[in-house]
Amino acid sequence: MRRLLHVLLAVAAVTATAAAQGRGGAAPPATPPTPPPTARASAPIDLTGYWVSVVTEDWRWRMVTPPKGDYASIPINAEARKVGDAWDPAKDEAAGNACKVYGAPGLMRLPGRLHITWQDDTTLKVETDAGIQTRLLHFGDWKPAGPATRQGDTVAVWEMRPARGAEPPPRFGSLKTTTTRLTPGYLRRNGLPYSDKTTLTEHWDLLRHQSGDQWLVVTTIVEDPTYLTRTWITSLNFKKEPDGAKWDPTPCLAK
Repeated sequence: MRRLLHVLLAVAAVTATAAAQGRGGAAPPATPPTPPPTARASAPIDLTGYWVSVVTEDWRWRMVTPPKGDYASIPINAEARKVGDAWDPAKDEAAGNACKVYGAPGLMRLPGRLHITWQDDTTLKVETDAGIQTRLLHFGDWKPAGPATRQGDTVAVWEMRPARGAEPPPRFGSLKTTTTRLTPGYLRRNGLPYSDKTTLTEHWDLLRHQSGDQWLVVTTIVEDPTYLTRTWITSLNFKKEPDGAKWDPTPCLAK
C-alpha cells in the first residue's frame, strides 16, 4: 500500500507540472548578464576636442631649441650626457630620424595642439599638429602586438572617485595611461636621449575655470634605467579651443 501511495504521488506531481507548463507557467529563461559599459560610455570626464599647449614653465627648453649640452632640470647620468653631447641634427635628418623628439616621452612637451577623439569605444586617439603624430590610448583587455614604435603601446584606465558632498555621487575622475615598448628618442630637442627601456606614466586631469574655460593638465612621469638617475616628473597645461580653426599640422623638425 505504501509503495502504491508513492507511485500515485509521483504521478500527481508529473501531471501538475505538465498542467502548469500547458498554462504557460514554465520558468522564464535566465536573463543573460548585462555587459559592463564601454570605456567611452563610462568616461568620468570628456577629453575630446581641440587643445592648445600653454607653456607656463620651462619656456627656454620648450619654445626654442636649447643649446647642445643644456640638460638642466633633467636627472641624467653620464652616459646620457655623452649621447647628448654627440647630437647632430643634420645626421638625424639624413638618417630619417628627424622625429626622434616627437616620441611619446618628448612629444607632449612640444608647443602645439592636440586633437582628441574616440577612435572606437575602447580607444582614445590623440593627434598632434607638431610632427603630425598619433597616439592611441587603449582601454580594457588589450594586448600589444608587433615591434616597438615611436609612440609605444599605451594602456589606459579611468580612475574614478566620488565628488565631495554629492548624494548620490556623480562620476568624477581622471585618466591614467602607461606607455611602454618605445623606440629610442629624445626628451629634449637638443638630443638628450631616452632608451627603449623607458616607461611613461601620465595622469590626465580636466579642470574648469570659473570663467568657463576648460583646462587639461597632464602630469608626466618618465622612468628610464638607462639614462635617468631617478624619476623625472613634469606637468603640462592645455586650454580647450572651440574648434580646429587654428589646427596647423607641421612635419617633424630635427632642430
